[in-house]
Amino acid sequence: MHPGQYTILNSMKSSVVDSSVRELRYHAQLLDLMELDSSAKIQIHVGGVYQNKAKSVKRFIERVEMLEEQIKRRLVIENDERNYTFGDCLRIATKTRVPMLLDIFHHTINCSGEPLQEALTLITETWTKQDGLPMVDYSSQKTGCRKGKHAETIDVTHFKKFLDASKPHDFDVMLEIKDKEKSAFKAIEIASKDRRFKGVSWKYLLKSDKRLD
Repeated sequence: MHPGQYTILNSMKSSVVDSSVRELRYHAQLLDLMELDSSAKIQIHVGGVYQNKAKSVKRFIERVEMLEEQIKRRLVIENDERNYTFGDCLRIATKTRVPMLLDIFHHTINCSGEPLQEALTLITETWTKQDGLPMVDYSSQKTGCRKGKHAETIDVTHFKKFLDASKPHDFDVMLEIKDKEKSAFKAIEIASKDRRFKGVSWKYLLKSDKRLD
């Protein structure tokens, strides 16, 4: 689950914080009703900087620690392309004991210097057995658009290079690609040739597609 852009725990407005907690509670309750274990996650960004990054981080940590366990056990923190780098999020994840999700694309735009192998090693250390496999968001830059714009379709060559560079780490990959299942099938075909490939949650793909037969 990835709640929307207005879910901001470190907001300076109490009304925004209250609505953010309600949104997270809704997502957690939904996952509970689906009888999913704590490996089913809700990913969030740290939020804004509000002209004082240190205080904004402190607010985020304090508010995460105040969340009910039903929510907190499902949270993962994602690095973003503007405010909070991999290093920022890793420190917050360590402090809050909330796993970190690595967004590969954001890391290329807003990087604190960690190469992919080091980043994957470090996020893995924030995940427990109960959290399941570490998660990674994958996407790439859309050609000719503003920096940070997600590609419309998967760059097959780029994805192959990413998988090769990530060995031997094991993780779940989530595609953030505009054409969704069209790119998903291409990614599956590529990933299926990797020894780490364990399968696909087919129920989340279009069941009407002939390739599922």
